[in-house]
Amino acid sequence: MTEQPLSPLLRPEPAYRHVLRLRAASLWLPLLVGAIIADRLLIAASPFAWVLPGAVAGISLFAVIVAPDRIYRRLGYRIDERLLQAVRGWLFHVDTLVPFVRVQHIDVTRSLLDKMFGTASLVVHTAGTHNSMVRIDGLAPGSALEMRDAIRAHIRTDFQ
Repeated sequence: MTEQPLSPLLRPEPAYRHVLRLRAASLWLPLLVGAIIADRLLIAASPFAWVLPGAVAGISLFAVIVAPDRIYRRLGYRIDERLLQAVRGWLFHVDTLVPFVRVQHIDVTRSLLDKMFGTASLVVHTAGTHNSMVRIDGLAPGSALEMRDAIRAHIRTDFQ
């Protein structure tokens, strides 16, 4: 029996980069404001004034401008007739295979940012405790619903 070659990984929607950027900005902007306040209150008169806010600003610029593109480029997913594969990871690579027979339930979620940029997430819950939830972010809402329905149809045939 010969194995069929795997189809190439599919990419998330390009608009998902904006979601990643805004999530990073929502984390780093309060940290930057806090660093400026701490600098002005604690070390404004010292020769190290503006060092802390400068360092936080540099890290936050990297986290908001560079990191989301790197994260996005390493996201991918694949679905075939028997399993779902989710690949992610910039610093740590994670390649997860979910056989449909292990799926317990499926959710399609959309946060406020997802709604703003036209993306959705497919969340697959599996049996077991370790990695029992697999999430594929950055899907077009229609694609997420189609994938959910395809997995649900496969689950039904497994139990009949």
